[in-house]
Amino acid sequence: MARSASVTRATRVLSDGPLGGSVSVPPSKSYTHRAVVMASLAAVSGRSEISNPLLSRDTNATVDACAAMGASMERREGVLSIKGTRPKLPDDVVNVENSGTTLRFMTSAFSLAPEGYVVLTGDSSIRRRPMQPLLDTLGQLGVQSWTSKGNGCAPVIVKAGGMRGGKASIRGDVSSQFVSSLLISSPMAEIDTTLKVADAVSRPYIDMTLKLMELFGVRVKKRGYSEFEVASGQEYRVADFSVPADFSSASFIVAAVALMGGKVKIENLDASLPQGDARILEIVKQMGAKVAEGKGTLVISSDGDKLRGGTFDLGDTPDLLPVVAALALRCESAVEIVGTAHARFKETDRIAIVAQELSKLGVSVKEREDGLKISPKGKLSSALMDAHDDHRMFMAFSLASMLIPGGAPIIGAESLDVSYPTFLEDISRLGAKVKSE
Repeated sequence: MARSASVTRATRVLSDGPLGGSVSVPPSKSYTHRAVVMASLAAVSGRSEISNPLLSRDTNATVDACAAMGASMERREGVLSIKGTRPKLPDDVVNVENSGTTLRFMTSAFSLAPEGYVVLTGDSSIRRRPMQPLLDTLGQLGVQSWTSKGNGCAPVIVKAGGMRGGKASIRGDVSSQFVSSLLISSPMAEIDTTLKVADAVSRPYIDMTLKLMELFGVRVKKRGYSEFEVASGQEYRVADFSVPADFSSASFIVAAVALMGGKVKIENLDASLPQGDARILEIVKQMGAKVAEGKGTLVISSDGDKLRGGTFDLGDTPDLLPVVAALALRCESAVEIVGTAHARFKETDRIAIVAQELSKLGVSVKEREDGLKISPKGKLSSALMDAHDDHRMFMAFSLASMLIPGGAPIIGAESLDVSYPTFLEDISRLGAKVKSE
């Protein structure tokens, strides 16, 4: 598909040396999605107050989908006030834009609406992302659903009318979002639900879901990550929740300091709530950077010398694959990323795209089914890099550009509005230079 002239503008991110200063990263996209959906299902009187939400392209898709389901949304500065609802049929097709989380969570939620049909679709990326495991399991719980093309991808058609519940199983190696979707909606099933999960990945995201379900008044019994029991007849209650800052977004600032050297304070991070991508701190420390944790703050420092390589299993944190791949460019020994086969089902096939684009810089990259092996190289070459409309790809390639004299042009800055709209401004504030061309 041809890109418009406005989309094909490239961006270079350059750095002359150490970074310094302080920055506040955006609120968590994952927590915002979950809080909005659960508050929207809290049909008792009153309103839930979600403070510090991330209102980005992805989360706005969830807000709009929940409004289409009947929830009342009121936006004030720094607060999203939500009056929940018993799910209703939407007036039109539900467009989730680029948000896989919205598609997966709302497919289950709309099954709870009165009898009728709901169609959910999204952009070209969404129409390639797998949905069949979720639809198959919904079928076990008494919900009929199909994909319009019979290919297991959106557009998705859901026959509403309620969820029966009962016993069901699902494979957990494609996306933890399937598990979270079923857990969120099953308290409103007709009978108790027992969900068995095989080979769960991205388990901290399941923890995130369970934590918020408890906050909104719903309890789940679990046996590890292989079996979950949800009693029927539970109702979501009105609750107030402050969304923490996003470690997924912060990982790119953390990595920039580890790569370029310097000292940067990140002011608004809270490690008290589950966020798997907080593991970036462990990774950069293992590579040789320093991390000082304070109350709600982190200070990252590095001398800018070569980092240490190693093997990193990112099975529970696949969103770290792009940032660890960028860190590998400064390592004195090879970096192996393993356990991330499910990263192929994100906004892009992130394993293939990282291998393809870093190879343009002269990097030795071996693509494997579940990850990458990236071997060190002295001088990187500049080349046009394409983020393929993937926000995390763009930020990772920005880190690579900083290591190249004169930088490297990158296509795809517009994708940043998915999760970190101010990334370029923040990295500039810390001492990098951003040029559009």
